[in-house]
Amino acid sequence: MISFENISKSFNNKAILDSVSGAFQAGQMSLVIGASGTGKSLLIKCLIGLIMPDQGNSLFDGRDLVYGDKPLQTEIRREMGMLFQGGALFDSKNIEENVRFPLDILTTMSLGEKQDRVNACLTQVGLPNVQRKMPNELSGGMKKRAGIARAIVNHPKYLFCDEPNSGLDPQTALKIDELIAEVTSTYQTTTVVVTHDMNTILSLGDFILFLHQGKKLWEGSSKDILHTSLTELQDFLFVGKFKELLSPSN
Repeated sequence: MISFENISKSFNNKAILDSVSGAFQAGQMSLVIGASGTGKSLLIKCLIGLIMPDQGNSLFDGRDLVYGDKPLQTEIRREMGMLFQGGALFDSKNIEENVRFPLDILTTMSLGEKQDRVNACLTQVGLPNVQRKMPNELSGGMKKRAGIARAIVNHPKYLFCDEPNSGLDPQTALKIDELIAEVTSTYQTTTVVVTHDMNTILSLGDFILFLHQGKKLWEGSSKDILHTSLTELQDFLFVGKFKELLSPSN
């Protein structure tokens, strides 16, 4: 479980995150949603220590990442997997080398053991024969799949995905959602997804945290979200006639 309390961050005297608190449970696919610029990705960066919050802390199964000592921070980060927007693959490395990278820097496994693990992960994400291909030879969806393989290659306890469906067609986006959900269930990871994809929000949100202007205004499940009376959340989810579907009279 990841719990966090009063996470705040300002830039140039402008508050981007304002005392955001919450918790993400193991074995669940938790979503962080909200309009662009509302602090979604910044919240994740503060939780994992890429950016130091002005105040607040994040606990990974009770261990304080923000204020823990260096050995503890390293220990926690070894247990993380991260899927960045676009996949963020190294252009100069082939797919096997990209997926193997976390094993190269975090483990003492033999080359044969690493290759076995890489092949297993690529097979799991539906890319069994791309080891020697370069990133520029893959489609956008395949790059995302390779990124997921890299994110899970070290058996992470915590998986973070930043806009995994960005730039993908609806069918491919659905497959990526299903793959992340499968990984979460298989490994019982604490999975956190930053997204504004409506299919993801309405179908896969075991837990959803809604940010608006840097504050947490709502939390609940994908089932709860259809019945919200919160105006800001309705405005984010639906426009025009679709908003009428959420009115109490319907």
